[in-house]
Amino acid sequence: MRILGLIPARGGSKGIPNKNRKDLNGKPLLQYTIEAALASEKLERVVFTSEDETLITLATKMGAEVPFVRPAYLSQDTSGSLEVVQHALKELSIKGENFDAVCLLQVTTPFRSPLFIDEAISVFIKKQTDSLISVQKVPHQYNPHWVFEASRQTLKIATGEKEIIKRRQELPESFIRDGSIYITKTEVLLEQNSFFGTTISYLESNPKTYVNIDTEADWKKAETIAKTL
Repeated sequence: MRILGLIPARGGSKGIPNKNRKDLNGKPLLQYTIEAALASEKLERVVFTSEDETLITLATKMGAEVPFVRPAYLSQDTSGSLEVVQHALKELSIKGENFDAVCLLQVTTPFRSPLFIDEAISVFIKKQTDSLISVQKVPHQYNPHWVFEASRQTLKIATGEKEIIKRRQELPESFIRDGSIYITKTEVLLEQNSFFGTTISYLESNPKTYVNIDTEADWKKAETIAKTL
């Protein structure tokens, strides 16, 4: 299976100025993801997509391929990741490069290892699902079976059940997607306009080295983690 490693990053960032090229423990944030992707044994190709010339220059020096410049309309605050991936696939197809699936690696979750990427790909291929996502386990107190939705000033169980599960031991495992890895079949991305399709496999990220950088507090957490690696 030919799987494209795709790394998106744009120049603008409101929460943390120039976040994607800001130094984190001695190297630009985007370098963590590029290095991990290039060290993966199961990615066919590693492509960086951006509209920003500074980021493009940095990514190229780090070894990522930049076969096209992302248009400005796909680099706004409101631009969706799905459209960015679809654009990349179409640009590569024009150049004669086609892939069975895309492994999307976001710069803001920098501490995934090459082994984690390869393990995710192995699970994705073995399970033969439309997609795979990396996840974090939901603490039992936030399990959806114990979460309530407000309805006309009353509460109902979020799962729609009539009776609440009383014992923690009876709660099914629940997860949230953490944004570290998305792997999706090309046909699902292009024909279904979806990152997920109808069947989704998963792989748990290491909570000790996980961070999704959006705020200054996240950045400080990332600095602390980076010093331990």
